[in-house]
Amino acid sequence: MALKAKRMHCFVQLASILGIVGLTSCYRAGHPEAVPPEPVSVVLNSLGFTFPAGLNENRNPYLDYIKERTNLDIRVIVPPSEGYEVKLNALMASGNPPDMLSLFSDVWVANYAKSGVLQPLNDWIDRYGPALKAGIPQEAWDKVTFNGKIYAVPSVNEVRGTELMYARKDWLDKLGLKPPQTLEQYYEVIRAFARNDPDGNGKDDTLGLPLMENLGRSSPFFGAFGVQLGQWAERDGKLVYADILPETKEALTFLHRLYSERLLDPEFPINKNRNLDQKVASGHVGLFSATWYDTRGPIELNRKNDPQADWIPLDYPVGPAGRKGTYETSLIRQYQVVPAHSRQAGAVIRMLNFIAGEGNRELKLGFRNQVWSRQDGRIVTNFAEHDKHLYRGMYSSLANVPTPALLKERLDSLGPRFQLYSNIQTVERNIIRNEFQGPPTPAMEKHKKKLSALRNVFVKMVVGVIPLDRFESYADWWRREGGDEITEEVNEWYQKQQEVR
Repeated sequence: MALKAKRMHCFVQLASILGIVGLTSCYRAGHPEAVPPEPVSVVLNSLGFTFPAGLNENRNPYLDYIKERTNLDIRVIVPPSEGYEVKLNALMASGNPPDMLSLFSDVWVANYAKSGVLQPLNDWIDRYGPALKAGIPQEAWDKVTFNGKIYAVPSVNEVRGTELMYARKDWLDKLGLKPPQTLEQYYEVIRAFARNDPDGNGKDDTLGLPLMENLGRSSPFFGAFGVQLGQWAERDGKLVYADILPETKEALTFLHRLYSERLLDPEFPINKNRNLDQKVASGHVGLFSATWYDTRGPIELNRKNDPQADWIPLDYPVGPAGRKGTYETSLIRQYQVVPAHSRQAGAVIRMLNFIAGEGNRELKLGFRNQVWSRQDGRIVTNFAEHDKHLYRGMYSSLANVPTPALLKERLDSLGPRFQLYSNIQTVERNIIRNEFQGPPTPAMEKHKKKLSALRNVFVKMVVGVIPLDRFESYADWWRREGGDEITEEVNEWYQKQQEVR
């Protein structure tokens, strides 16, 4: 009997190594001597998802699906989203952190990897991660590699941009306006929407342009000047930080003009995403920089609240020099790391490999004949079930790999009304590329927290608390307080990339 059990154990191990993870569940379910599930603890971010009544992060069919197919007993820990990174730091300092932590900061990964408290994953990925190796581009692996060792499994953004302009055509028509194209035409529409009662209710309750905290949803207006906040641009063969360029000052000047004329939402410095969504859905907004998926969110809610609401995508605003565009989303959306103490690195990689490989389709689409079905050769989604099962994204996001055909199929299944795939194509045609794509440099790790204060300064410039003519002095402060050091390291990386090409 002991020999038989040993053979079973060896078979299950072989099946796992070869990626035949489905066999492990079959043998576990049908054989009394099957190897018990291997325990593994993971820390995830909720990503804002909620669970239907009776379900939670440790009790739901999608986690069961992963467990059964990998023969893992997965325990999920979901800290509050507010202060999430602080909680991760506390877990790492506890002396007994979980087997895997999911996070969003490349600087966090770099700092902990270089401190020796994260586990190199090369051997485990070679052994248990064929789907990870096949699906994740080398550029993403390079970002999590230090001294030749991989310290995180990167989850890749399928869509490389987010924002595009949307407006209510019924409001444009009512006020005798055409869809704007140039920045000045945008100004005229924003002014009219703020002052000319486009909803016809006789009240001064419509907003010209809503933004969010930290200048969120302002990307197309910076793009009109050829820059994007937080990105690196090429100028005369070298990379320069966009936040200190004269073009950024021009964009801030335009936004300050809107604010000073009461055309910008006065609450923008404290608007979070839910506040913006509510203002759009309730009919106070007729033009804004939307995410490509907002047509299924606040825009659709506004249509339901007001059947007359007719939303259309707009061209990006073209600035005085003929420039336009939006920011490039980071290549990596999340990082999965294994603390150095863990003995379950192999289990973690097996789990992530399943999510990226065999389980990819089910976790992205939901369960067939429950969330979706195939009719006349195409996928048709059950909206009620789709929305009920959105929480599966908490798991699928851990090892997202680019699957363009599946992405189109999935988005088209939600219906042509939302123009989701078309929106993505519009965004990606208008990306202003971030020219620095390397891992965090030592100076970034050292100075990031201090230099991030520049964004708060920009908000104060827009609202007039800090005069715009002090922009150059803040740019000098950025250079002096570590920016020049960062720029030197960024250009060392850039020159190496040029030599390779």
